[in-house]
Amino acid sequence: MKLKVLPPTLRKNNRYLTVDVKATSPIVKDELVTIVWDACVRFQGELNTGNFNLWVMKFYDMDETEKYYSYKAIIRCQRGYVDEVRSSLALATKYNNSRISITTVGLSGTIKASQKYI
Repeated sequence: MKLKVLPPTLRKNNRYLTVDVKATSPIVKDELVTIVWDACVRFQGELNTGNFNLWVMKFYDMDETEKYYSYKAIIRCQRGYVDEVRSSLALATKYNNSRISITTVGLSGTIKASQKYI
């Protein structure tokens, strides 16, 4: 039997954050997932973080300088929790003894619209 697709009225409404990540050592997408989840769990707790519907949708390797590596990423979260996710990401400062900085560049309702911030 084929699964039915939920109608739009029953689906969760998502927002897509475009973030700029700067780190002193190179990272990959799996490490960014760990950084995002750890930051949200540390600041908001497990109960709230479970409601965020977090997911790293896209990860772009931008460039590197002498001081840091630069990345961009698109992170999905649920519509009512955008401010909590942004504040949690701003508080992430270290990962594996290297410094990291995550800032939000843009917010949109679709992945396609969030790609214009990259």
